[in-house]
Amino acid sequence: MQLTDIRQDRARGVLLGTAVGDALGAGYEFGYPSPETEIDMIGGGTFDWAPGEWTDDTSMALCVARGLEAGGDVDDIAENFRAWFAQNPPDVGNQTRAVLVQTTRTGADMTAAAAALPGRTGGNGSLMRTAPVALAYLDDAAGCRAAAARISALTHSDPRAGEACQLWSHAIRYAVLHGTYDGVAEFLDEAAHEVRDYWRPLIQQAQVGEPADFSNNGWVVHALQTAWWAIHRSAGEERPLSAALELCVRAGGDTDTTAAIAGGLLGARWGASAVPRGWRDIVHGYPGFRADDLDRITSNITAVKELS
Repeated sequence: MQLTDIRQDRARGVLLGTAVGDALGAGYEFGYPSPETEIDMIGGGTFDWAPGEWTDDTSMALCVARGLEAGGDVDDIAENFRAWFAQNPPDVGNQTRAVLVQTTRTGADMTAAAAALPGRTGGNGSLMRTAPVALAYLDDAAGCRAAAARISALTHSDPRAGEACQLWSHAIRYAVLHGTYDGVAEFLDEAAHEVRDYWRPLIQQAQVGEPADFSNNGWVVHALQTAWWAIHRSAGEERPLSAALELCVRAGGDTDTTAAIAGGLLGARWGASAVPRGWRDIVHGYPGFRADDLDRITSNITAVKELS
């Protein structure tokens, strides 16, 4: 069956929420705004972004989305990553760069290159781009989780990065279909014992704690906790999407990424219609896209995997 109007709005919110969160946080990246600081799409920041310009977070999410739009999987997405990287983008995460500087021809090659990296490989760079996976698997919860893990592994071999992408993609899918955040709890209830036992206390900590408790938000675990903290803390606000994204920025650190992560789930819950018009009007970025292009891609992805 076709998506209902409200589900269409929520589906359109996934990419748009990611993009506006990213662009909102871009001007404050690696900073810690004071309580008196007004949060807006000011641009600037470490890489001198234009007002409303998204960063590598949304650019890579669009590499995923455009692969899924074409009905492809990891080979197409890997090729999109390589094409984006060839443009010499100003901001590329260290772990992602370490993979993309290597010569790879297929998704399997890229995954192997990521797995061979030494040291810590649990950065937040795969979680920041996972939101569009949910759009391609609205009719298939297990497929959504499996695809999220495969796409994460293209650059991030740490199992916690894959689990975070599975959890978040599952929650986004659930929010599009049902209009609640209950997908987080559902994922934990259905996950393997080891996964459940690891993540449940961390989700609970995010609900009762403060950003100082998970301040290393360049790490995938703390990035997810920061995003969930902001979403949970803003639940009673009149405009929860805007309020949560502002909280992500005020939490400091990797502000564009935590806001992009939160934005994908917030958009899935509240819909594109909840995004302030001023943000929608100016949001833009690689590869020369604006909000209407995000709507078009979303429509194409959901048409490929239409609900049955």
